[in-house]
Amino acid sequence: MNPTHVLIVSGGMDSATLAHQAVRYGGKPLLLTFDYGQRHKKEIDYARILAEDLKAPHKVIDLSSVNQVIQGSALTDDTVEVPEGHYAADNMASTVVPNRNAIMLSVAYGAAVSLGCPTVGAAMHAGDHAVYPDCRPEFVKSFEEMEKVATEGFGHANLSFWAPYIDMSKAQIAERGIELGIDYSRTWSCYKGGELHCGVCGTCVERKEAFELIGVDDPTDYGSEQ
Repeated sequence: MNPTHVLIVSGGMDSATLAHQAVRYGGKPLLLTFDYGQRHKKEIDYARILAEDLKAPHKVIDLSSVNQVIQGSALTDDTVEVPEGHYAADNMASTVVPNRNAIMLSVAYGAAVSLGCPTVGAAMHAGDHAVYPDCRPEFVKSFEEMEKVATEGFGHANLSFWAPYIDMSKAQIAERGIELGIDYSRTWSCYKGGELHCGVCGTCVERKEAFELIGVDDPTDYGSEQ
């Protein structure tokens, strides 16, 4: 049976919630994870765990060679220090990988067309808007319109871009995940990719804040840097 969704998953909280939500409401997703040369490759292992938990097919797409031409991000370049603090801080701009979501979504749309799948999904959310241009509502709307043109003639006029968290905060996503019964200890967020979450990089700070805001114990083990 062809999948009902092609979902981009990283192994983090947001995409895990997206995948669980799809399955909870009867979806049969194909999960795609991308190796784009990120220093926190540990997230790929957690994407595999997610797929195992959901008994969903999972593919890891190797895009690591893209770093030959897309450089300078703290997420992919060992010479650039991973910034610490809240995402609202100016230094978080160094975590941008130019056009990352557009690149990954283009692959996901290609897979959807090939498989006859009606929905492509990704878990960008409101907390990302200020830092990442390709996590904004206008990007989602424009990309969906572009793909209608790009896939025209393949019998996929109704192919849709599912981004249900685009106007939600990380805390709201976490709250939905708790309602779905997700064990968030089986997800990975940290950009530093150490043995434990560092607790001080932007995504760790956001993760901790989300649990605090909804009044739920954070199941994450943090290292000594926090």
